[in-house]
Amino acid sequence: MKIAAIQMVSGANLQRNLDIAGQLLAQAAAQGAELAVLPEYFCLMGEHDTDKLKIQETCGSGPIQDFLSRCARDLGLWIVGGTLPISTTAAERVRNSSLVFDATGQCVARYDKIHLFRFDNGVECYDEARVLEAGTQAVTFDLASCDGNTYRIGLSICYDLRFPELYRQLAADVLLVPSAFTFTTGQTHWEVLLRARAIENLAYVIAAAQGGVHDNRRRTWGHSMMIDPWGQILAQQAGGPAVIVAEITQEFLQSARARLPALNHTVLGA
Repeated sequence: MKIAAIQMVSGANLQRNLDIAGQLLAQAAAQGAELAVLPEYFCLMGEHDTDKLKIQETCGSGPIQDFLSRCARDLGLWIVGGTLPISTTAAERVRNSSLVFDATGQCVARYDKIHLFRFDNGVECYDEARVLEAGTQAVTFDLASCDGNTYRIGLSICYDLRFPELYRQLAADVLLVPSAFTFTTGQTHWEVLLRARAIENLAYVIAAAQGGVHDNRRRTWGHSMMIDPWGQILAQQAGGPAVIVAEITQEFLQSARARLPALNHTVLGA
C-alpha cells in the first residue's frame, strides 16, 4: 500500500491553506497513494493562539470537514486531516482533533491530541493548554488496502511523540504523527524520536510536518518522514510544501516482527 505524507507551510489565511492542501492531496492521489496524511494545523497557523477559536467547528459539520470529505470522495483517497479545532463545552477551549475520512468521504475516526505542547527556553515560549483541551482516548482504525491486506493504523499528534507508552497501547501496524515541530526542538529530537517509535513498536511511522517560516514568524522544522519497522527512512522532505510517498507491505512488517519478537516479550516475574 502506498501512503503519502504531505508537508505544508500553513499561514493565517484559511482558504489559501485549504487550496494548497487540495493541490497536494491531488498530487498524492496521482502518485497512487491510498492514504494521505496532512500535517498538524494544516488549516491554520494563525497570528495568535486564539485564532484557533475563530475557525472552530462542531464535530460533523463545518467548511474544513466538508473540504476533507469532498477531497476524499473526489480523489478516492483515505485522508487523515492533520488537525483542526473542534468545539468543546468550554468557550475558551477547543480540541486539537485529527479526523479520518475514508475514500467515500465518510468520517470514520477521530483522535483528540492527548499531550499538549509546552516549551520555554527563554526565547521561545509555547503553551497549547492556553486554548486547547486535552483528549483522553487512544484511537486506531483499520484500513483494508487494495493489496488485500488490512492494516491497523494508530493516531497520534506531534508532542505525543515524546510519550512512548501511547504507541505501545495503540499496538498498530502503522503509526501516524501529523506535526508542527518547532525548529529548535526538531533539529535535535525529531528524527531520533520517530525512528525510536518505529523500532520499539516494529511499525511503520508516517510523520507529516509543517516545514518553514509561517505568517506568525514561527519556524517549524519540517523533515516529513516515512520510516519502516526496522527504523530505516523510506522517504523524507527537508523544507517547504511537498508530497512524499512510500510503499508499505505486510510482508516486511511481519518479517521484522518475526525476526525480533519484542512485542511478545514477557516481563520477568509476571
